[in-house]
Amino acid sequence: QVQLVESGGGLVQAGGSLRLSCAASGRTFSIYLIGWFRQAPGKERERISCVSPSDSGTFYSDSVKDRFTAYRDNARNTVYLQMSDLNVEDTAIYYCAVGCSEDVSANRWGQGTQVTVSS
Repeated sequence: QVQLVESGGGLVQAGGSLRLSCAASGRTFSIYLIGWFRQAPGKERERISCVSPSDSGTFYSDSVKDRFTAYRDNARNTVYLQMSDLNVEDTAIYYCAVGCSEDVSANRWGQGTQVTVSS
C-alpha cells in the first residue's frame, strides 16, 4: 500500500508563500490520483486540488484557484502544493490523500501538516 507523509507547513504572513510536499512510499505511486485537502478548526475537510496520475490534468477548488498550484514528480514519488498569496482563511491542517473523493472514508490519508497564516 502507498503511505503518504506531508511536510512543508509552518507559519507565514499574509501575502506570503509556502510549498507543501507529499512524499509517498510504494512502487505504484504514479498510477494514483492524488488529492490535497485542508481542514480549518471547526470546519469540515475541504477538497482543494486533485492531481491526475500523469499530471495531465489538475482540479482546483474556487477557494484556491489561481493562487495554488499542485504538481507531481513521479520519479521522486512526490506531489507538491505551491501556495501563494496566502491569507488568514488559508489557515488549516493540510492533507494529501491517495484518491480525491469528497467521501473522506474513500481516501487513504497522510498525517497532515499545519499551515498558519498571520495577518
